[in-house]
Amino acid sequence: MPNRSAEFTDDWILQRRPKKNGVDPMRPYAQFVEPEHTVVGRVEDVATLFLTNKECPFRCLMCDLWKNTTDERVPIGAIPSQIRWALGRLPPSRHIKLYNSGNFFDPQAIPPEDYTEIAEIVGGFDTVIVESHPKMIGSRCLDFNELVPGVVHVAMGLETVHPHVLPRLNKRMTLNDFANAVRTLLDHGMQARAFILVRPPFLSEAEGVTWAKRSIDFAFDVGVECCAVIPTRGGNGAMETLAERGDYAPPTLESLEEVFAYGLGLRQGRVFVDLWDVEKLSSAAQDKTARIDRLAAMNLSQTLQ
Repeated sequence: MPNRSAEFTDDWILQRRPKKNGVDPMRPYAQFVEPEHTVVGRVEDVATLFLTNKECPFRCLMCDLWKNTTDERVPIGAIPSQIRWALGRLPPSRHIKLYNSGNFFDPQAIPPEDYTEIAEIVGGFDTVIVESHPKMIGSRCLDFNELVPGVVHVAMGLETVHPHVLPRLNKRMTLNDFANAVRTLLDHGMQARAFILVRPPFLSEAEGVTWAKRSIDFAFDVGVECCAVIPTRGGNGAMETLAERGDYAPPTLESLEEVFAYGLGLRQGRVFVDLWDVEKLSSAAQDKTARIDRLAAMNLSQTLQ
C-alpha cells in the first residue's frame, strides 16, 4: 500500500466538517458516573467529566471530538469551575476521568495556571485519568503529576500500528513517539492507557481485526496498562468521503467481539470495549442485544463469557 499521508491534510479534513455544537465555556458538556473494573481488580464507580475547552491542534482524520469544543482558549479558572460544578451534581466516587476532547496538557486547552486548583479539587480521588496526544507528554504532564495526590493515568491514542495506515491518519505521531511517551509516564509513577481502533480507514474487515490485535500486542509490550478498543466511526465528514470512495466502512459487531476477546485472553492488562452507539454496527447475529449485554458484562468482569 503506498504511503499517501500528504493527501489527508488539515485543510482537506477541515473542509469536510459539519458545524460544531454550541457549548458553554463555563460548563462541561457532559458528566456521569459509571462502573469500571479498576486496576486493583474491583468494580468501582468512576466520575467521568467531558470538559469544554479549545479544540485540539491535531486534526486526526477519524476524530469527531472537536464537535464539542471552543475556538478560543477558555478563561483561567473556567476548568476548575467546570469540575466543581459537575462533581456537585454527581454521587461520590473514588476515581475521576477528566476528558477534554483532545490534550489535557495542551496549554491552550487546559491553562497550566489552573493545574494547582484542579489538583486540589481532585485530591480526594484514588486515580485521576486524563487524555493526551503522545507528543504532549512533557514538562507540563510531569508538573501536573507532582501536584496530584492520587495516581495519574494518561489515555493516549495509539489507533493502529499498521505502518501505512497510521501516517495517513494525520496524527503526526510515530510508534516510537508513543513508546517514548509511555516510558516517560512509567518513569514518573504514572500509568498509560491506549485507544485502539478496530478497522480504521484503508483496511478490509479481516485486516482491521488482524491489525487491531497487533496494536494491542504493541501497547502491552511497551508498558500500557489498559487498552480501550474502539470501533472506527463516521460522522465527521472526512469519514463519509472515505466511505464514498470505498476506503472506509465500520467494523461488524463480530469483529469487535473478536478483538475484545483476543485482548482479554492475553491477560496482560485491562481491556475495555467502547460500547457507545455499538448497536449501530452491523451483525449477522439474531441475538444482537444479548451479545452487546455480554460485552458490557465482560468489561466489568474482565473475563471471557
